Amino acid sequence: MADDLINSFMNVPDDNGRFGIFGGRFVSETLMPLILALEAQYEHAKTDPTFWAEMDDLWKHYVGRPSPLYFAPRLTEELGGAKIYLKRDELNHTGAHKINNVLGQILLARRMGKTRIIAETGAGQHGVATATVCAKFGLKCVVYMGATDVERQAPNVFRMRLLGAEVVPVKSGRGTLKDAMNDALRDWVTNVRDTFYCIGTVAGPHPYPAMVRDFQSIIGKEVRWQLEEQEGEGRLPDTLIAAIGGGSNAMGLFHPFLDDPSVNIIGVEAGGHGVDEKMEHCASLTGGRPGVLHGNRTYLLQDDDGQILEGHSISAGLDYPGIGPEHSWLHDMGRAQYVNITDKEALEAFQVSCRLEGIIPALEPSHALAHVMKIAPDLPREHIIVMNMCGRGDKDIFAVAKHLGFDMEA
Repeated sequence: MADDLINSFMNVPDDNGRFGIFGGRFVSETLMPLILALEAQYEHAKTDPTFWAEMDDLWKHYVGRPSPLYFAPRLTEELGGAKIYLKRDELNHTGAHKINNVLGQILLARRMGKTRIIAETGAGQHGVATATVCAKFGLKCVVYMGATDVERQAPNVFRMRLLGAEVVPVKSGRGTLKDAMNDALRDWVTNVRDTFYCIGTVAGPHPYPAMVRDFQSIIGKEVRWQLEEQEGEGRLPDTLIAAIGGGSNAMGLFHPFLDDPSVNIIGVEAGGHGVDEKMEHCASLTGGRPGVLHGNRTYLLQDDDGQILEGHSISAGLDYPGIGPEHSWLHDMGRAQYVNITDKEALEAFQVSCRLEGIIPALEPSHALAHVMKIAPDLPREHIIVMNMCGRGDKDIFAVAKHLGFDMEA
């Protein structure tokens, strides 16, 4: 680890939004004034007690935070090694971690006088969270969603429409998260006066990666005091594990522990059908290289000409050919380890969670759980793993049934 290059992993990004060589602001001139205005608004909000008082009130009374840190006894016993805790952000209002960040961004949008909110979504959880908060505050909401994801995430599409959002199916490319983000950015460029773009992950142009991370860091901050309450004063987790598409739930868990060298950090990417198969995975750090997409420089799946490749994952929320720039930086610095899990392994973990703990997980955290199942048996019993259960599986029931050969209409 390059300790001589950095004093603290917490002191990033720099003033230009860079995490080492990653991050930055690669956007059109039309968007620069909007992004600079957002940066200024967030810099003010960070030190404004009234902003955080409103956030704390909403997190507690609207979202239902703090989410429980749950010791998983049957899973721990079954695997026979490390002690496993699940950070249960699937119990948040709307069923995932996404609302932690959406609340913050929409409070900023209201302060900026914006009346129309746009968002991209893959698994639909960010779209549902955005539609939910827009309904609460009476704001117009437009959600861009790949046509492929509209089909495989039908329950969340219906939820968004019930909440008053306009859901726009995106048919370009493979009709997944990348394509939805492309169209959302096009919308933003043409509707700069009244529109705020609520990005759902730790990607995009600065200040989005750091801002989304800061809002999601409530996850890791809670884990610190919750684990102390349950395991004793001063007890830190030995290993943190979270699934990664763009990487917001993972960064929310990881960031408060980056300066604790005793804490091992593992991010789990989508291995799809296997990383040896061209374009059949979304493991950017395993099969990608640095490039520029959606306003930031990061690891991407791309061909020799720099054209973005269409990856694959059974999980719509992980089906993205890139990763947040801070994850790229942590990977290159060696502070975090990144692995990948296949569709098949994630499906197995999904069923194990249901059978042993009575928790139906989303396919996204099922990838993280699959890696827990790989490493926990070989760790000592006093070793503590905390895994982020970042979403619940209501949205994935039909997709999982199809993959398991179960006829839902029989």
